[in-house]
Amino acid sequence: MSQELGQRAAVAESPLDQVRRHLGAMLFPGQFGPGLATPDRPRVPPSRWETKYRAMVASTDIASAALSAGVVHLTVRAEPGYPVVGIVAAVVAVASLVLCGAWETSTLRRGGTGFGRLVHASGMTAVLLGLGGLAASALEVRPWVFVFVPLDLLVSLLARRPLQRSLHRKRIRGRCLRPVLAVGSVESMRKLVERTRRHGYAGWVVAGACLPSGTHPPGSSVDGVPVLGTVESAALVAAKGHYHAVAVSRDTDWRPETLEAVWRDLRAIGTELLVDPGLTHTCGPALRVAPVDALPLLRLGLPSTGRTAQKVKSVLDRAGAAALLLLAAPLMLAVAAAVRTDGGPVFYRQTRVGRHGELFSMAKFRSMVPNADELKASFAAKNDGSGPLFKLRRDPRVTRVGGVLRRLSLDELPQLFNVLTGKMSLVGPRPPLPEEVATYAGDAAHRFVVKPGITGLWQVSGRSDLSWQESVQLDLRYVESWSLGLDFRILWQTAGAVLRRTGAY
Repeated sequence: MSQELGQRAAVAESPLDQVRRHLGAMLFPGQFGPGLATPDRPRVPPSRWETKYRAMVASTDIASAALSAGVVHLTVRAEPGYPVVGIVAAVVAVASLVLCGAWETSTLRRGGTGFGRLVHASGMTAVLLGLGGLAASALEVRPWVFVFVPLDLLVSLLARRPLQRSLHRKRIRGRCLRPVLAVGSVESMRKLVERTRRHGYAGWVVAGACLPSGTHPPGSSVDGVPVLGTVESAALVAAKGHYHAVAVSRDTDWRPETLEAVWRDLRAIGTELLVDPGLTHTCGPALRVAPVDALPLLRLGLPSTGRTAQKVKSVLDRAGAAALLLLAAPLMLAVAAAVRTDGGPVFYRQTRVGRHGELFSMAKFRSMVPNADELKASFAAKNDGSGPLFKLRRDPRVTRVGGVLRRLSLDELPQLFNVLTGKMSLVGPRPPLPEEVATYAGDAAHRFVVKPGITGLWQVSGRSDLSWQESVQLDLRYVESWSLGLDFRILWQTAGAVLRRTGAY
């Protein structure tokens, strides 16, 4: 297959293309070959929205650096040379963004805030300004290192957030998407289509499929996705179309040599190759590529659930819970008074299962009538939940005040006391009921490795709209991929989920 593509490309090569290919082969062996892009097979250009989005992000970051420099100059200046230092600091900050790849299309098209690249750029800025100040014996550089750098990082993150949310809204409406060619079995293709449609903000859309011979002939369609060829012809199909990525499922019987040949052909035209390793729950920090003598090995590290990591998380949890309780105290008093108006108790306590299977009493503001548990059996036939979960979209047991509390997630505020006592975390798996745990099978109990949380991946991914199986998978993914950065990201997204009232009932 790769040889056929190479023959097609060689025919269309101009003398200049041949010089480029041979020169590239001498300087970078294996990087240039038959798959070199040619006029017959041009590289996939960036979409118009990608170019526009990149320009908007770059303009926002430059404006953030200028604004932060101006704030520092006006508030903490002490030396006559501050205007010059401020201009230098802003220029260094922008240059660091470029050097750290904060504006690369491949990074921005994912739809994230680029937090990691911004942090790296801020670190580089601080180091360069600090070294420059030492070299020039200029003490006036200190406020620019310790005030300007963190301020610029904060302003850039806040300024990028509206751009990110706007991009996500457009993607949910079917715009600003990246076309993907799915290669593999019909079942794997359908799963990919389902996931990309359910998580539209990720920006992927399956625009074509190459399926095994004898399943669906080219020209037909599966779930609205056109079948463009067989698995064997995937590279040729990708070369003809403007696909940003080719997703290969784990059930594709390609040999490693075939996969590498396809990758070289796709790389030459600027198309990414995505390979599903078949690891459903493992991602993030636990998943790494560890080369051994040029042999790439997929390394699955141990989850970050050791004693030291858990102690750090526990300290941050309790400090955060204490701060939130102080800030929310007036609101909690008002909520308690509103709940008490019907004569029932303010709090509702329920037994839940915590870390290592330990039972604890979880507190919430009461949002139902006092005898809600006694009435549960009479509504069993109307259960909207899946698996062992019991949910009603329009639960008649919910009081008028309770409905407001649930929509705003205010009923969960007393769980901060559970965090203070060490039974829960701010972020973690969903705390299950004992009767739910009794039905667990397989690796579902693995989520008891960490403490349950007030919020988690299930909270920012749909809450009550999720099936029980999806909730378990998200919990397992959190346990396997835990990091402090992931916790901060979930806390940030929780605020948006609460404001949108996603899955709250």
